[in-house]
Amino acid sequence: MFCKATLLAVALALVASASPVAESAPSTTGVRIPIQKRGSLTNVDGTFNHEKAVRQIVKTKNKHRQNLINLEKNVGREAFAKGAEIKPLATVPESLEKRGSVKLTDQEDDLEWTGTITIGSPAQSFVVDFDTGSSDLWVPSSSCSSCGSHHKYNPSSSSQSTKRSGTFHIEYGDKSTADGVPYTDTVTVGSVKVTGQYLAAITKESSEFVSDPADGLLGLAFPAISNLNHDPFFFTAVEQGTAPEGIFSFKLDQSGSELFIGGSNDDLYTGDIEFHALSSDVGFWQIGDASVSLNGRIVASRFDTVIDSGSTIISAPTDAAAAFWSHVSGSGVYDADQGLYSFPCNSVPEVAFSWGGKTWTISSDDMNLGQVSAGSSKCVGAIAGGDLGLGDDVWLLGDTFMKNTYTVFSVDDNAVGFAELA
Repeated sequence: MFCKATLLAVALALVASASPVAESAPSTTGVRIPIQKRGSLTNVDGTFNHEKAVRQIVKTKNKHRQNLINLEKNVGREAFAKGAEIKPLATVPESLEKRGSVKLTDQEDDLEWTGTITIGSPAQSFVVDFDTGSSDLWVPSSSCSSCGSHHKYNPSSSSQSTKRSGTFHIEYGDKSTADGVPYTDTVTVGSVKVTGQYLAAITKESSEFVSDPADGLLGLAFPAISNLNHDPFFFTAVEQGTAPEGIFSFKLDQSGSELFIGGSNDDLYTGDIEFHALSSDVGFWQIGDASVSLNGRIVASRFDTVIDSGSTIISAPTDAAAAFWSHVSGSGVYDADQGLYSFPCNSVPEVAFSWGGKTWTISSDDMNLGQVSAGSSKCVGAIAGGDLGLGDDVWLLGDTFMKNTYTVFSVDDNAVGFAELA
Protein backbone atom coordinates (compact mmCIF):
# COMPACT_ATOMS: atom_id res chain seq x y z
CA MET A 1 0.00 0.00 0.00
CA PHE A 2 1.14 3.56 -0.67
CA CYS A 3 2.12 4.97 2.71
CA LYS A 4 0.93 8.33 4.03
CA ALA A 5 4.41 9.86 4.08
CA THR A 6 5.06 8.84 0.49
CA LEU A 7 1.72 10.24 -0.67
CA LEU A 8 2.36 13.55 1.03
CA ALA A 9 5.88 13.82 -0.38
CA VAL A 10 4.60 13.21 -3.89
CA ALA A 11 1.77 15.68 -3.35
CA LEU A 12 4.13 18.45 -2.27
CA ALA A 13 6.45 17.72 -5.17
CA LEU A 14 3.57 17.99 -7.60
CA VAL A 15 2.42 21.27 -6.12
CA ALA A 16 5.91 22.66 -6.60
CA SER A 17 6.23 21.44 -10.17
CA ALA A 18 5.09 23.09 -13.36
CA SER A 19 2.94 21.36 -15.97
CA PRO A 20 5.09 21.06 -19.07
CA VAL A 21 3.63 19.76 -22.30
CA ALA A 22 5.20 16.48 -23.38
CA GLU A 23 4.48 14.19 -26.29
CA SER A 24 4.70 10.45 -26.64
CA ALA A 25 4.82 7.99 -29.47
CA PRO A 26 1.85 5.66 -29.96
CA SER A 27 1.73 2.56 -27.76
CA THR A 28 0.36 -0.80 -28.79
CA THR A 29 0.63 -2.54 -25.42
CA GLY A 30 -2.27 -3.03 -23.10
CA VAL A 31 -5.65 -4.70 -22.85
CA ARG A 32 -8.86 -3.46 -24.46
CA ILE A 33 -12.08 -3.46 -22.40
CA PRO A 34 -15.23 -2.47 -24.35
CA ILE A 35 -17.45 -0.07 -22.40
CA GLN A 36 -20.81 1.53 -23.00
CA LYS A 37 -22.73 4.49 -21.70
CA ARG A 38 -25.97 4.04 -19.80
CA GLY A 39 -28.21 7.08 -19.66
CA SER A 40 -28.34 10.63 -21.00
CA LEU A 41 -29.31 14.10 -19.82
CA THR A 42 -31.25 14.64 -23.04
CA ASN A 43 -34.65 13.01 -23.47
CA VAL A 44 -35.59 11.19 -26.67
CA ASP A 45 -37.68 14.21 -27.77
CA GLY A 46 -34.61 16.49 -27.54
CA THR A 47 -35.59 18.19 -24.27
CA PHE A 48 -33.36 18.55 -21.24
CA ASN A 49 -33.98 16.06 -18.41
CA HIS A 50 -33.79 18.50 -15.53
CA GLU A 51 -34.49 16.00 -12.76
CA LYS A 52 -31.80 13.59 -13.89
CA ALA A 53 -29.29 16.45 -14.25
CA VAL A 54 -29.99 17.74 -10.74
CA ARG A 55 -29.53 14.27 -9.28
CA GLN A 56 -26.24 13.88 -11.12
CA ILE A 57 -25.00 17.30 -9.98
CA VAL A 58 -25.81 16.45 -6.35
CA LYS A 59 -24.13 13.07 -6.70
CA THR A 60 -20.98 14.62 -8.22
CA LYS A 61 -20.76 17.22 -5.45
CA ASN A 62 -21.04 14.59 -2.75
CA LYS A 63 -18.66 12.16 -4.44
CA HIS A 64 -15.92 14.78 -4.31
CA ARG A 65 -16.96 15.82 -0.81
CA GLN A 66 -16.31 12.22 0.26
CA ASN A 67 -13.02 12.25 -1.66
CA LEU A 68 -11.84 15.21 0.40
CA ILE A 69 -12.94 13.50 3.62
CA ASN A 70 -10.94 10.45 2.55
CA LEU A 71 -7.93 12.60 1.61
CA GLU A 72 -7.96 14.30 5.00
CA LYS A 73 -8.20 10.94 6.79
CA ASN A 74 -5.52 9.23 4.69
CA VAL A 75 -2.98 12.02 4.23
CA GLY A 76 -4.01 15.14 6.15
CA ARG A 77 -5.37 18.57 5.26
CA GLU A 78 -1.86 19.65 4.25
CA ALA A 79 -2.47 17.74 1.01
CA PHE A 80 -5.48 19.93 0.12
CA ALA A 81 -5.10 22.28 -2.82
CA LYS A 82 -5.29 25.98 -2.05
CA GLY A 83 -8.87 26.87 -1.19
CA ALA A 84 -10.03 23.25 -0.95
CA GLU A 85 -12.82 22.79 1.57
CA ILE A 86 -15.13 19.97 2.64
CA LYS A 87 -18.56 21.34 1.75
CA PRO A 88 -21.82 20.44 3.52
CA LEU A 89 -23.64 17.41 2.11
CA ALA A 90 -25.63 18.48 -0.95
CA THR A 91 -29.22 17.29 -1.23
CA VAL A 92 -31.80 16.98 -3.96
CA PRO A 93 -34.33 19.86 -3.74
CA GLU A 94 -37.52 19.02 -1.88
CA SER A 95 -39.57 19.80 -4.98
CA LEU A 96 -37.89 16.91 -6.80
CA GLU A 97 -37.98 14.57 -3.81
CA LYS A 98 -41.77 14.85 -3.83
CA ARG A 99 -41.64 13.49 -7.37
CA GLY A 100 -39.22 10.71 -6.40
CA SER A 101 -41.61 7.93 -7.32
CA VAL A 102 -42.05 9.21 -10.88
CA LYS A 103 -40.05 7.27 -13.44
CA LEU A 104 -37.56 9.25 -15.47
CA THR A 105 -38.44 9.67 -19.13
CA ASP A 106 -36.01 7.08 -20.48
CA GLN A 107 -36.13 4.99 -17.29
CA GLU A 108 -32.38 5.19 -16.83
CA ASP A 109 -31.29 6.41 -13.45
CA ASP A 110 -27.64 7.21 -13.98
CA LEU A 111 -24.98 8.25 -16.46
CA GLU A 112 -21.89 6.12 -16.47
CA TRP A 113 -19.38 4.23 -18.57
CA THR A 114 -19.70 0.54 -17.79
CA GLY A 115 -17.85 -2.65 -18.61
CA THR A 116 -17.38 -6.14 -17.24
CA ILE A 117 -14.83 -7.30 -14.67
CA THR A 118 -14.44 -10.50 -12.68
CA ILE A 119 -13.74 -11.04 -8.99
CA GLY A 120 -12.64 -14.22 -7.24
CA SER A 121 -11.41 -17.66 -8.14
CA PRO A 122 -13.38 -19.10 -9.84
CA ALA A 123 -14.37 -15.83 -11.50
CA GLN A 124 -17.61 -14.02 -10.70
CA SER A 125 -18.65 -11.41 -13.31
CA PHE A 126 -19.88 -7.87 -12.62
CA VAL A 127 -20.81 -4.81 -14.68
CA VAL A 128 -19.11 -1.77 -13.14
CA ASP A 129 -18.86 1.95 -13.72
CA PHE A 130 -15.24 2.93 -14.52
CA ASP A 131 -14.70 6.20 -12.66
CA THR A 132 -11.52 8.32 -12.73
CA GLY A 133 -13.08 10.54 -10.06
CA SER A 134 -12.98 7.98 -7.23
CA SER A 135 -10.66 5.24 -5.96
CA ASP A 136 -12.55 2.22 -4.63
CA LEU A 137 -13.95 -1.01 -6.02
CA TRP A 138 -17.31 -2.06 -4.62
CA VAL A 139 -19.96 -4.58 -5.66
CA PRO A 140 -23.05 -6.08 -3.95
CA SER A 141 -22.53 -8.96 -1.56
CA SER A 142 -24.43 -12.24 -1.64
CA SER A 143 -25.62 -11.34 1.88
CA CYS A 144 -27.32 -8.16 0.62
CA SER A 145 -31.10 -8.50 0.71
CA SER A 146 -31.66 -4.97 -0.59
CA CYS A 147 -29.46 -5.18 -3.69
CA GLY A 148 -32.20 -6.19 -6.11
CA SER A 149 -31.28 -8.13 -9.24
CA HIS A 150 -27.65 -7.04 -9.33
CA HIS A 151 -24.95 -9.67 -9.64
CA LYS A 152 -23.72 -10.42 -6.14
CA TYR A 153 -20.26 -11.28 -4.88
CA ASN A 154 -20.08 -14.46 -2.84
CA PRO A 155 -16.76 -14.43 -0.96
CA SER A 156 -17.24 -17.97 0.28
CA SER A 157 -17.24 -19.19 -3.34
CA SER A 158 -13.76 -17.76 -3.97
CA SER A 159 -10.66 -19.60 -2.87
CA GLN A 160 -8.76 -16.29 -2.79
CA SER A 161 -11.20 -14.25 -0.69
CA THR A 162 -10.21 -12.88 2.73
CA LYS A 163 -12.41 -10.76 4.96
CA ARG A 164 -10.67 -7.64 6.29
CA SER A 165 -11.32 -5.40 9.27
CA GLY A 166 -13.17 -2.12 8.95
CA THR A 167 -16.27 -0.86 7.22
CA PHE A 168 -17.21 0.88 3.97
CA HIS A 169 -19.85 3.61 3.58
CA ILE A 170 -20.78 6.00 0.81
CA GLU A 171 -23.54 8.62 0.71
CA TYR A 172 -24.38 10.80 -2.24
CA GLY A 173 -27.18 13.03 -0.89
CA ASP A 174 -29.76 11.95 -3.46
CA LYS A 175 -30.76 9.29 -0.91
CA SER A 176 -28.27 6.86 -2.47
CA THR A 177 -26.19 5.11 0.16
CA ALA A 178 -24.25 1.87 0.38
CA ASP A 179 -22.64 0.06 3.30
CA GLY A 180 -20.31 -2.89 3.14
CA VAL A 181 -17.45 -5.00 4.41
CA PRO A 182 -13.85 -4.94 3.11
CA TYR A 183 -12.39 -8.03 1.47
CA THR A 184 -9.32 -8.86 -0.57
CA ASP A 185 -9.59 -11.11 -3.60
CA THR A 186 -8.39 -11.69 -7.14
CA VAL A 187 -9.72 -9.08 -9.59
CA THR A 188 -9.42 -9.24 -13.39
CA VAL A 189 -10.13 -6.40 -15.82
CA GLY A 190 -9.75 -7.60 -19.39
CA SER A 191 -6.75 -9.91 -19.04
CA VAL A 192 -5.06 -7.78 -16.36
CA LYS A 193 -5.24 -9.82 -13.18
CA VAL A 194 -4.26 -8.80 -9.66
CA THR A 195 -4.29 -10.68 -6.38
CA GLY A 196 -5.06 -9.43 -2.89
CA GLN A 197 -7.09 -6.48 -4.21
CA TYR A 198 -9.08 -4.56 -1.60
CA LEU A 199 -12.77 -4.18 -2.40
CA ALA A 200 -16.02 -3.56 -0.55
CA ALA A 201 -18.77 -6.16 -0.55
CA ILE A 202 -21.97 -4.14 -0.15
CA THR A 203 -24.37 -5.56 2.41
CA LYS A 204 -26.99 -2.81 2.22
CA GLU A 205 -27.81 -0.32 -0.53
CA SER A 206 -30.58 2.20 -1.05
CA SER A 207 -33.21 1.94 -3.77
CA GLU A 208 -31.33 4.50 -5.88
CA PHE A 209 -28.46 2.04 -6.27
CA VAL A 210 -30.81 -0.90 -6.75
CA SER A 211 -32.19 0.71 -9.93
CA ASP A 212 -28.72 1.53 -11.27
CA PRO A 213 -27.84 -0.53 -14.39
CA ALA A 214 -24.32 -1.15 -13.06
CA ASP A 215 -23.66 -3.65 -10.30
CA GLY A 216 -20.96 -1.52 -8.74
CA LEU A 217 -18.05 0.83 -9.34
CA LEU A 218 -14.31 0.58 -10.03
CA GLY A 219 -12.43 3.74 -9.12
CA LEU A 220 -9.36 4.75 -11.13
CA ALA A 221 -8.15 7.77 -9.13
CA PHE A 222 -5.28 7.77 -6.61
CA PRO A 223 -4.88 5.89 -3.30
CA ALA A 224 -5.05 9.10 -1.26
CA ILE A 225 -8.82 9.44 -1.75
CA SER A 226 -9.65 5.77 -1.19
CA ASN A 227 -12.45 5.19 1.32
CA LEU A 228 -10.86 1.78 1.98
CA ASN A 229 -7.43 3.46 2.40
CA HIS A 230 -5.76 0.91 0.11
CA ASP A 231 -4.42 0.90 -3.42
CA PRO A 232 -7.06 1.02 -6.19
CA PHE A 233 -7.06 -1.75 -8.79
CA PHE A 234 -4.80 -0.07 -11.34
CA PHE A 235 -2.15 0.84 -8.76
CA THR A 236 -2.15 -2.78 -7.62
CA ALA A 237 -1.72 -3.90 -11.24
CA VAL A 238 1.25 -1.56 -11.67
CA GLU A 239 2.85 -2.71 -8.42
CA GLN A 240 2.36 -6.40 -9.29
CA GLY A 241 3.61 -5.86 -12.85
CA THR A 242 0.46 -7.25 -14.50
CA ALA A 243 -0.30 -4.03 -16.39
CA PRO A 244 2.00 -3.74 -19.46
CA GLU A 245 2.47 -0.03 -18.70
CA GLY A 246 1.44 2.29 -15.89
CA ILE A 247 -1.06 3.90 -18.25
CA PHE A 248 -4.76 3.52 -18.96
CA SER A 249 -6.79 5.29 -21.64
CA PHE A 250 -10.37 6.09 -22.58
CA LYS A 251 -12.32 6.52 -25.76
CA LEU A 252 -15.87 7.64 -24.91
CA ASP A 253 -18.43 7.73 -27.71
CA GLN A 254 -21.90 6.51 -28.63
CA SER A 255 -20.28 3.38 -30.06
CA GLY A 256 -16.83 1.78 -30.02
CA SER A 257 -16.05 3.09 -26.54
CA GLU A 258 -13.33 1.37 -24.55
CA LEU A 259 -11.07 1.47 -21.56
CA PHE A 260 -7.53 0.41 -22.49
CA ILE A 261 -5.56 -0.96 -19.52
CA GLY A 262 -1.76 -0.81 -19.63
CA GLY A 263 -1.18 1.62 -22.50
CA SER A 264 -3.02 3.40 -25.30
CA ASN A 265 -4.75 1.97 -28.35
CA ASP A 266 -3.12 3.64 -31.36
CA ASP A 267 -6.02 2.53 -33.60
CA LEU A 268 -8.25 5.05 -31.82
CA TYR A 269 -6.20 8.26 -32.10
CA THR A 270 -3.96 10.10 -34.52
CA GLY A 271 -0.69 11.95 -33.93
CA ASP A 272 1.09 12.19 -30.61
CA ILE A 273 -0.37 12.27 -27.12
CA GLU A 274 -0.01 15.69 -25.46
CA PHE A 275 0.80 15.06 -21.79
CA HIS A 276 0.44 17.51 -18.90
CA ALA A 277 1.89 16.90 -15.43
CA LEU A 278 -0.44 16.74 -12.46
CA SER A 279 -0.60 20.09 -10.71
CA SER A 280 -1.96 19.50 -7.24
CA ASP A 281 -2.17 16.44 -5.01
CA VAL A 282 -2.07 12.70 -5.52
CA GLY A 283 -5.80 12.27 -5.05
CA PHE A 284 -7.22 13.54 -8.34
CA TRP A 285 -6.31 13.47 -12.02
CA GLN A 286 -5.78 17.23 -11.85
CA ILE A 287 -3.80 19.33 -14.33
CA GLY A 288 -3.20 23.07 -14.29
CA ASP A 289 -2.64 26.17 -16.41
CA ALA A 290 -5.85 25.58 -18.32
CA SER A 291 -7.73 28.09 -20.42
CA VAL A 292 -11.17 28.03 -21.99
CA SER A 293 -12.13 29.83 -25.18
CA LEU A 294 -15.53 30.86 -26.47
CA ASN A 295 -15.97 31.17 -30.22
CA GLY A 296 -12.20 31.37 -30.58
CA ARG A 297 -11.56 33.95 -27.82
CA ILE A 298 -10.05 33.05 -24.43
CA VAL A 299 -12.47 34.03 -21.65
CA ALA A 300 -10.77 32.40 -18.65
CA SER A 301 -7.25 31.13 -17.99
CA ARG A 302 -4.74 29.85 -15.44
CA PHE A 303 -7.16 27.50 -13.68
CA ASP A 304 -6.89 23.83 -12.72
CA THR A 305 -8.99 20.98 -14.10
CA VAL A 306 -9.94 17.59 -12.65
CA ILE A 307 -10.62 15.01 -15.37
CA ASP A 308 -13.51 12.83 -14.14
CA SER A 309 -15.08 10.09 -16.28
CA GLY A 310 -17.74 9.63 -13.60
CA SER A 311 -19.49 12.92 -14.35
CA THR A 312 -21.06 14.54 -17.39
CA ILE A 313 -21.69 18.24 -16.80
CA ILE A 314 -18.62 20.48 -16.64
CA SER A 315 -18.55 22.16 -13.22
CA ALA A 316 -16.83 25.51 -12.84
CA PRO A 317 -16.66 27.62 -9.67
CA THR A 318 -19.87 29.64 -9.36
CA ASP A 319 -18.30 32.99 -10.24
CA ALA A 320 -16.27 31.51 -13.09
CA ALA A 321 -19.37 29.94 -14.65
CA ALA A 322 -21.27 33.22 -14.37
CA ALA A 323 -18.37 35.06 -16.01
CA PHE A 324 -18.20 32.47 -18.80
CA TRP A 325 -21.91 32.67 -19.64
CA SER A 326 -21.86 36.48 -19.51
CA HIS A 327 -19.88 36.29 -22.76
CA VAL A 328 -22.56 34.17 -24.48
CA SER A 329 -25.10 36.32 -26.29
CA GLY A 330 -28.68 35.55 -25.27
CA SER A 331 -27.70 33.30 -22.35
CA GLY A 332 -29.47 33.34 -19.02
CA VAL A 333 -29.82 31.53 -15.71
CA TYR A 334 -31.94 28.39 -16.05
CA ASP A 335 -31.61 26.94 -12.52
CA ALA A 336 -29.81 29.22 -10.10
CA ASP A 337 -29.64 26.62 -7.32
CA GLN A 338 -27.83 24.11 -9.54
CA GLY A 339 -25.83 26.67 -11.54
CA LEU A 340 -27.40 25.75 -14.88
CA TYR A 341 -27.59 28.20 -17.80
CA SER A 342 -29.51 28.38 -21.07
CA PHE A 343 -28.60 29.82 -24.46
CA PRO A 344 -30.30 30.24 -27.88
CA CYS A 345 -30.60 26.78 -29.46
CA ASN A 346 -29.74 28.15 -32.90
CA SER A 347 -26.41 29.51 -31.66
CA VAL A 348 -24.54 26.84 -29.72
CA PRO A 349 -21.33 28.38 -28.31
CA GLU A 350 -18.07 26.90 -29.59
CA VAL A 351 -16.13 25.97 -26.47
CA ALA A 352 -12.55 24.70 -26.33
CA PHE A 353 -9.97 23.98 -23.62
CA SER A 354 -6.20 24.23 -23.75
CA TRP A 355 -3.33 23.52 -21.36
CA GLY A 356 -0.66 25.40 -23.25
CA GLY A 357 -0.53 23.10 -26.25
CA LYS A 358 -3.27 22.16 -28.69
CA THR A 359 -6.83 23.44 -28.43
CA TRP A 360 -9.45 20.75 -27.70
CA THR A 361 -12.92 21.69 -28.93
CA ILE A 362 -16.18 20.38 -27.48
CA SER A 363 -18.76 19.45 -30.12
CA SER A 364 -22.02 21.40 -30.29
CA ASP A 365 -23.92 18.16 -29.57
CA ASP A 366 -22.05 17.73 -26.30
CA MET A 367 -22.39 21.39 -25.27
CA ASN A 368 -26.15 21.30 -25.88
CA LEU A 369 -28.01 19.25 -23.24
CA GLY A 370 -31.42 19.84 -24.87
CA GLN A 371 -34.30 22.30 -25.04
CA VAL A 372 -35.60 23.68 -21.76
CA SER A 373 -39.03 22.45 -22.92
CA ALA A 374 -40.56 21.03 -26.09
CA GLY A 375 -40.59 23.63 -28.85
CA SER A 376 -38.50 26.14 -26.90
CA SER A 377 -35.83 28.24 -28.60
CA LYS A 378 -33.68 27.98 -25.47
CA CYS A 379 -31.34 25.08 -24.67
CA VAL A 380 -29.37 24.11 -21.55
CA GLY A 381 -25.57 24.34 -21.63
CA ALA A 382 -23.15 21.69 -20.37
CA ILE A 383 -21.11 24.12 -18.22
CA ALA A 384 -22.61 24.70 -14.78
CA GLY A 385 -21.54 26.70 -11.75
CA GLY A 386 -20.97 24.79 -8.54
CA ASP A 387 -18.35 24.99 -5.82
CA LEU A 388 -17.24 21.40 -5.23
CA GLY A 389 -14.68 22.31 -2.59
CA LEU A 390 -11.75 21.08 -4.69
CA GLY A 391 -9.88 24.38 -4.42
CA ASP A 392 -9.62 27.88 -5.84
CA ASP A 393 -10.07 28.05 -9.61
CA VAL A 394 -10.62 24.30 -10.07
CA TRP A 395 -12.96 23.11 -12.83
CA LEU A 396 -14.30 19.56 -13.15
CA LEU A 397 -14.29 18.16 -16.70
CA GLY A 398 -16.39 15.06 -17.26
CA ASP A 399 -17.42 13.15 -20.35
CA THR A 400 -18.75 16.31 -22.02
CA PHE A 401 -15.08 17.03 -22.58
CA MET A 402 -13.69 13.48 -22.71
CA LYS A 403 -15.95 12.43 -25.60
CA ASN A 404 -14.02 14.86 -27.78
CA THR A 405 -10.51 13.52 -27.15
CA TYR A 406 -8.62 10.31 -26.62
CA THR A 407 -7.74 10.65 -22.94
CA VAL A 408 -4.69 8.99 -21.37
CA PHE A 409 -3.90 8.69 -17.65
CA SER A 410 -0.29 7.96 -16.70
CA VAL A 411 0.59 6.66 -13.24
CA ASP A 412 4.20 6.28 -14.41
CA ASP A 413 4.60 9.99 -15.11
CA ASN A 414 1.80 11.49 -12.96
CA ALA A 415 0.24 13.07 -16.03
CA VAL A 416 -2.90 13.27 -18.15
CA GLY A 417 -2.66 13.26 -21.92
CA PHE A 418 -4.93 14.05 -24.85
CA ALA A 419 -4.84 13.03 -28.49
CA GLU A 420 -7.03 13.57 -31.54
CA LEU A 421 -9.63 10.86 -32.07
CA ALA A 422 -9.08 8.75 -35.18
